[in-house]
Amino acid sequence: MTVHDTPGEFLDGYVQILAEASATGRRLTRDELRSRRELGARAAASGHGWRVLVREHLTASRTSWPTAAAPDSVLSVIEQAVDAFADGYERAQRLVIRQEEAARREFIDDLLHGRGDPGHLSARAEQFGLRLSRAHAVAVAEGPAKYDETDPVPRQVQDTLFTRFENRRILFTTKDGRMVCIAPGDQGDVLTHFAKQAHAATDGGQVAIGRPRPGAVGIGHSYEEALNALDVAQRMGFDDPLLRAADLLVFPVLARDRQALMDLVHNTLSPLEQARGGAQPLLDTLTAYFDTGCVAAETARRLSLSVRALTYRLERIHTLTGTDPTDHTHRYTLQTAVIGARLLDWPTRPL
Repeated sequence: MTVHDTPGEFLDGYVQILAEASATGRRLTRDELRSRRELGARAAASGHGWRVLVREHLTASRTSWPTAAAPDSVLSVIEQAVDAFADGYERAQRLVIRQEEAARREFIDDLLHGRGDPGHLSARAEQFGLRLSRAHAVAVAEGPAKYDETDPVPRQVQDTLFTRFENRRILFTTKDGRMVCIAPGDQGDVLTHFAKQAHAATDGGQVAIGRPRPGAVGIGHSYEEALNALDVAQRMGFDDPLLRAADLLVFPVLARDRQALMDLVHNTLSPLEQARGGAQPLLDTLTAYFDTGCVAAETARRLSLSVRALTYRLERIHTLTGTDPTDHTHRYTLQTAVIGARLLDWPTRPL
């Protein structure tokens, strides 16, 4: 808000009301109260601070004190007039805050989803502390609950973030129940600190960081990468507190051609459904086997099996699929199919 008028201009008619009402001890009329509220609203819209306005009222009251009136009557008029003025001021401020928050929300939605003219977005970004001429990266934190900016958890994370990096050009918000932090791409310490604080505040939530990207459109791409990383982590069972999209690029590559991935999973793994108990136990065996680097003893330990029982399962997989997980020439196809099954949530979801 910009200050346009002097504080004294918002006392128009105050001295007259003070003299007339205190002389008889009457209460202020409806019109008098409305005039105070209107002036209070104007003062808020003009950007004047409340302390200055109160001081102006007190100064006018002292210099124009009606000496013939009872002190209690004068104080009662001052109380009513200032209260009405404050009511108009506060209502106008709340309206301004709601309008600013709506504008901020609209800007954030446009920025994260790549909507609107990039030049217009850049101009609006300056109001919120961002310079879109630089590359930015986006971090997204997901916890056990959905949050908005009024909840204690986001407020705690935001306070610790801005306490440490008060001079940095960063933006903190919530979106779709998640916490979001946007920072210049060369300031990885900001996003790492955000991730640490968000993980602690959400009792073990996950944070994903997209790659730094230039311009307004780049922020939207980085945001999408972070969301995709969280989705991949959920599908693949990754429990790392911090995920970096740059480390998970193989998964979006695999998922990009969904039909080809479905064909691979179907042709390679669907015979496992013929096994007693269905495909899931053998699919879990393959997942653990590949996760351990194909070390049989460690795989058996993770699955609470004997090495002999594990060997039987691997042989059963070979028999059903025609692909030997212990053969390095077959392993790549089989492991890629297993990753694809996890991305597609097969066999829980039919192909």
